[in-house]
Amino acid sequence: MESWDEDAVRARIREMAARDPRECFGAHTHRYELAPRLSEAEIRAFEESHGIDLPMWYRSFAAEVGNGPAGPCQGLMPLTVPRPEAGEEWAVDGEWQKDRLPGRLAEPFPLAEPGRIGAPADALTRGTLMLTEQGCGMFIRLVLNGPRAGEVWQIDPDWGGFIPVSPGFRTWYPDWLENP
Repeated sequence: MESWDEDAVRARIREMAARDPRECFGAHTHRYELAPRLSEAEIRAFEESHGIDLPMWYRSFAAEVGNGPAGPCQGLMPLTVPRPEAGEEWAVDGEWQKDRLPGRLAEPFPLAEPGRIGAPADALTRGTLMLTEQGCGMFIRLVLNGPRAGEVWQIDPDWGGFIPVSPGFRTWYPDWLENP
């Protein structure tokens, strides 16, 4: 397996920050900062407590690069601890907490195909982990199990659709690094 180059990722994020005085969408939230990496023990404890195996590239990112937040949209949500916010509650905080409810991440991902689905968003997002908020209640989620495991999907509850946006975290995150 090819691993992440932490130095290259952090250097690219520093370049992005130098060129963008927080004008890029979401930069005011993630501030082009990466939290420290997670230890193998922390990642394994998360997986065991939720009865899942994280997709390889997301798992290796948390272990080799960092635990969020610099990333697409409003920033990459941390895996293990809630993001501290300065007195402002976002929908993203509720999504983060909902994902940590017992058994939720281990449930089967209910969709085989993308599209408009009449089910409530809560029913559709089981078996996925929220990566970031795009704004206006749209979220980017990582599929954790089933035939679509590892794919990155976007859910828009107002439109009612849930569609794949990337074949995996290994493509999705570097795409942001190249095209913020």
